[in-house]
Amino acid sequence: MAQDNPYEYIVVETYYPASTAGLHGPVHVRPIPGEAYPTHLQVECSKSLIRDYEVGTPFRLRLKLTDREGGGEFLYSYFGWKYEVQGKPGAD
Repeated sequence: MAQDNPYEYIVVETYYPASTAGLHGPVHVRPIPGEAYPTHLQVECSKSLIRDYEVGTPFRLRLKLTDREGGGEFLYSYFGWKYEVQGKPGAD
């Protein structure tokens, strides 16, 4: 059953997971450390974050915590929503 959580803005980043078992593709999106969600949660969002930017680029997205029937929790952002690039990879 899908969770009914509110949408909120957080900063995420693209990364190369240590293992891609059960995942699709070599690059994925996760919350950055220190955000409201743990970094192990996967983010479902626009593929342009992966396709058009260098791995490690931070983005500000509107998303919510949800789940799939028979699956675990993940963060979801509608692929058509705008996002903000928050800097360059590794920049603090």
